[in-house]
Amino acid sequence: MYQALRPSRSEFVPVRNLSYHVRLWGQPSAERPPLVLVHGWMDVAASWQFVVDALKEDRFIIAPDWRGFGLTEGGGVDNYWLADYLADLEWLLDHYAGEGDNARPVDLVGHSMGGNVAMHYAGVRPARIRRLVNLEGFGMPGRKPDEAPTRYGQWIDELKGLHRGEKALAGYSAVDGVARRLMKTNPRLTQDKADWLASHWSAGHAQPDGSMRWQILGEAAHKIVNAHIFRVDETLALYARITAPTLMVEASDDSLHGWWKTRYTLEEFHERLKSVPSVRIERLDDAGHMLHHDQPQRVAQLIEEFLA
Repeated sequence: MYQALRPSRSEFVPVRNLSYHVRLWGQPSAERPPLVLVHGWMDVAASWQFVVDALKEDRFIIAPDWRGFGLTEGGGVDNYWLADYLADLEWLLDHYAGEGDNARPVDLVGHSMGGNVAMHYAGVRPARIRRLVNLEGFGMPGRKPDEAPTRYGQWIDELKGLHRGEKALAGYSAVDGVARRLMKTNPRLTQDKADWLASHWSAGHAQPDGSMRWQILGEAAHKIVNAHIFRVDETLALYARITAPTLMVEASDDSLHGWWKTRYTLEEFHERLKSVPSVRIERLDDAGHMLHHDQPQRVAQLIEEFLA
């Protein structure tokens, strides 16, 4: 199994009536701002371990498990909203980087959904972000207003399905089943890293017959579609307010084509990025969407060079 070079430490922080699990590396420094790493959908903070191990410089690093993922409770809700992640991030920055006149700007790195949250937050609170790195956070295809009635109906139908138990996440008879699933989803993931990730992505639960069943540490409610259609104009307005120099890192596999074909393309996303005042795009070869697992050394190098 993979051996972490820089083991994290865990703590729980009160955030908006939730107990938020946060992984920390290093110690606060007067010379360097905190480095905040936010993970993607159906992921956990421990997923950043390979990148943290590849960093040359010791930094004070903060990586939360988003609400309803990892060891952070979900609060008993039956669906999740992007705006909640923005507010949760604000609470976390207040705790670790000060608030009001004492707030210290941070370096913010987000992957996938976390990249989308990071971009939106940097537009809402531009003064709080010194530098911004987005790994494969593309947002969603644009929607037309006349799609809203159907979307609300879909949201309601999916909620009903969740309450009937139709959205439950698959369980596994052993933790190595979780590792196999991770390797199936990402063929580039090596066995040692898959085994390590599986031990942080899942937890064993005793069954009535005395056996164990491993469950992914993610709430099924995350599978519910957002009730609101995606508004490109709203996103562009947020992008335009970002003041932090921004690095966009894309994998060579072209995730957007794999997910959406011609419905939403990389070219369209690049058009959206033109609204960001200062942005640089880097392409990472031999990498898929989970590029922080596929090429952690290269990702760490890009991050450190950009944040220097």
